[in-house]
Amino acid sequence: MLFDSSIRKELARSFGATLVVLVTVVMTMMLIRTLGQAARGNVNPSDVMLVMGFTVLGQLPTILSLSLFIAIVGTLSRMYRESEMVIWFASGRGLSSLLRPLLRFSWPVMLAVGVLSLGVWPWANRQIQELRFQYEQRSDIDRISPGEFQESANGRRVFFIDKESPDPQSANNVFILTSDAKGDAVTSARSARMEVRGDERLLVLSQGQRLDTPADKSGTRISQFEEYSTHIGQAPPSALDETQAKSRATLRLIEDPQPLYMAELGWRLGLALAAFNLVLLALGLASVNPRASRSGNLMLALFTFIVYYNFMTLGQSWVAAGKLGLPTYMALLHGGTFALAALVLAVRHNHWSPAQLWQRGAKA
Repeated sequence: MLFDSSIRKELARSFGATLVVLVTVVMTMMLIRTLGQAARGNVNPSDVMLVMGFTVLGQLPTILSLSLFIAIVGTLSRMYRESEMVIWFASGRGLSSLLRPLLRFSWPVMLAVGVLSLGVWPWANRQIQELRFQYEQRSDIDRISPGEFQESANGRRVFFIDKESPDPQSANNVFILTSDAKGDAVTSARSARMEVRGDERLLVLSQGQRLDTPADKSGTRISQFEEYSTHIGQAPPSALDETQAKSRATLRLIEDPQPLYMAELGWRLGLALAAFNLVLLALGLASVNPRASRSGNLMLALFTFIVYYNFMTLGQSWVAAGKLGLPTYMALLHGGTFALAALVLAVRHNHWSPAQLWQRGAKA
C-alpha cells in the first residue's frame, strides 16, 4: 500500500507538471493561429480569446491523454534508472502488478477524456462555428468603425461614417463609393439605417445626393434624394444549421449512420479508448537500461503516441470515404493496439527473450 500511494503521488506531480506545460504550449499555438485568422477577417478580433478558449477546450482530450502517457513513462523510467523497480521485482511482484495502481490513478483522467470527447468536443466546435458565422454574416455597416474608411465584404464598396450613432442599426453622415462594370457612384447622406424586408437586408439612406460617373467617362449625373435604399445582402438566419459533423451531438451521429458521421463518432470513441491503451503501452514501454540515454525511452514513447494518433486520423478519413466500416476500423486500430500493448506487457512481465517467443510459436 505504501508503494502504491507513493507511486500515485509521483504520478500526480508528473502529470500536473506535464499538463501545465502542454496546455501552455497549445494555448500559445492556438493564440497565434487565432490572431492570424482575425487578421485575415475570419474571426472577430473581439472574440479572439473566446475562439482560442473553445479551441483549447476541444483539444483537451488529446492533451490529457498525452500528459498521462508522458507521466507514466517518465515516472516508471526514473524508477528503472534508480533501481527502485529492482526492489519491487525482488519482493516477488511482477511488472503487471503495477497495472492496478496505474489504473487507480488514471481512471479519473480517462473518464474526463471520455466526457470531453463525447460531449464537450462537439459543443466547443459549435460555439466556434457560430462565432465565425455571425462575424461573416455581419452587414457592411457592422464592419465600419467611425472615422475610418472601410471596404465592404465583396470589395465593391467603400464606406465612411463621420460619427457613431447610439443605435447599432443606424449611422450618421455616411459616405459610400461604389465601383462596378457600369462605372463609379459616390453617395452621401446625413443618416442611414438598417432594415430587413423578407429575406433581404437593405441600407436606407436619408437626405443625401448621388454622383454617377459611367465607365466610359461620357458624363456625370448628380441626383438628390430624400430616401434611397440599396441591397447589402441576405438576412442572417436565426440559428446556425448544424450540418458539420464536428458540431453534431454524439447521439445525433448515432441516429444518422452516414460515413462522415460514423467517422466522427469513431474519432470521439477512439479518443476514450486510446487513453486506456496508452496506459498499457506506457507500462510496457517504460523499461529502460540504466546505462542507456535517459531521453531515448521518452522519444520512443512520443513516437508511439504520434504514430497511434496518425493512424486514428487515417482511419477516420477511410471511414468517411466509405473504404472501411466503423466496427472494422475500431477493431483493427484500437483492438490491435490493445493486443500489442498486452503482448509487450506480457513479454516484459515474464522476461521473455526473442528465442523463447520463437520456441513458443514453433510449439504452437
